[in-house]
Amino acid sequence: MLTLRYVVSGAMRALSLPPPATPARADGLWQRTCFEAFLRPGPGEAYYEFNFSPSTEWAAYRFDGYRQGMRPAEGLQAPRIEPSATDEAFELRVSLDLDQVPDLPMAGAWGLGLAAVIEDAGGAISYWALAHPPGKADFHHADGFALNLSAPGAP
Repeated sequence: MLTLRYVVSGAMRALSLPPPATPARADGLWQRTCFEAFLRPGPGEAYYEFNFSPSTEWAAYRFDGYRQGMRPAEGLQAPRIEPSATDEAFELRVSLDLDQVPDLPMAGAWGLGLAAVIEDAGGAISYWALAHPPGKADFHHADGFALNLSAPGAP
């Protein structure tokens, strides 16, 4: 199980959040406020992209390499997405069952990139990540896989 917690704090009235929806797959979530995780299993170039919306909609994609061979990651059940908000912060908790991710090796090391697309009330978009490559924000770039994790079956 991969459990993530995203927190945005500040002037919450300036944040644009998509309205609640039925938890379902949806494309284009990154065009509005959305939280993302990028998982690279092992030393190869293949990776997964997961999008989690405050609406509780979600998406999962598999890539063969840097922005190459994109296709839906099949066989996944909806992750558990729990949004909560106060006047001071917005929090999104996500639980994703990694046993369902196709061809995910349970041994070795994984790279993990965490990111957020934040839309403000005026429609402006900003991009946030643990690490960005130089220049324009690019969550798919290898430099974005900033966290090294041991796979669950790793010694």
